[in-house]
Amino acid sequence: MSRSVRTSPEGSERPLHEAYDTALLDLDGVVYAGGEAIAHAVDSLADARADGMHLAYVTNNALRTPDAVAGHLTELGIPTGAEDVITSAQAVARLISEQVPAGAKVLVIGGEGLRVALRERGLTPVDSADDDPAAVAQGYGGPDFPWGRFAEASYAVARGVPWFASNTDLTIPSGRGIAPGNGAAVEVVRIATGAEPQVAGKPLPPMHKETILRTGAERPLVVGDRLDTDIEGAYNGEVDSLLVLTGVTDGAQLLAAPPQHRPTYVDADLRGLLTGQPEVAKDGEGFRCGGWTATAGPDRLELSGEGSELDGLRALCAAAWTAAGDGTCTLDTQKALASLGL
Repeated sequence: MSRSVRTSPEGSERPLHEAYDTALLDLDGVVYAGGEAIAHAVDSLADARADGMHLAYVTNNALRTPDAVAGHLTELGIPTGAEDVITSAQAVARLISEQVPAGAKVLVIGGEGLRVALRERGLTPVDSADDDPAAVAQGYGGPDFPWGRFAEASYAVARGVPWFASNTDLTIPSGRGIAPGNGAAVEVVRIATGAEPQVAGKPLPPMHKETILRTGAERPLVVGDRLDTDIEGAYNGEVDSLLVLTGVTDGAQLLAAPPQHRPTYVDADLRGLLTGQPEVAKDGEGFRCGGWTATAGPDRLELSGEGSELDGLRALCAAAWTAAGDGTCTLDTQKALASLGL
């Protein structure tokens, strides 16, 4: 049975931290930016946790171990244990362990997070294509990762060794701007070998499987700032999602989102976990949220009214997504967004 196409953000009478048992939170752009806590994140997460919501932190970055990530969060004022952190390194290690013999050698092209995850699954990390590996595991190795490691991966993959990647994010944020991510490194090996890796990280099912296995979540809510990893991952896992506007996604990208990138809820930041979500209702030819009404004209979106900018954006989402159906909205959104200061 085909899945219905989302054409509007949903409302919720109950605060989200009461409606869902577990928040599956992305980190960079949601909880912190450039290593520092995002405004309202620490207090909002503390309140959600105090009211009984389980908080889990889900990252595509395979470089750091769960212990290291938990330590960073704790330093920011968000008490976290390693068991509350799920990484793409853990997801790819499980994926590999399901396809190779117990104790098998795995050529590691990445950092300590990947090595620790492989050992956790009973596998043996090695460093050379000549060590007779049963698989190649590639994850982000940091900005100073040696070029020769990509050659080792290429030698093994060219010999037919199965190749796995923790994730294929092309970029990664840094304190100085946007840097090449693991996806860019994967492209190096792909170009050299013509091969395709099996990928574990968001938005693909192995990452969602790993997250649910480790958290035991029954009513999870994915919380993220990226449409193509966080929100698409929730879509693929058939669970609800909250997009926060503290990271990379802007209003124009949200309005143009195809079905797999449309979040269940939209809010400014993590304070959205602690509140209900307003209803977006059909209103004649348009859609109303709060004091705003949005309609889709022949060439562009129209917005009228006043009130919360977020309510206006939610109304615009309904108009844009309805007009787009199962495609991408191509109407001009610039004027409507400008009236909200977005």
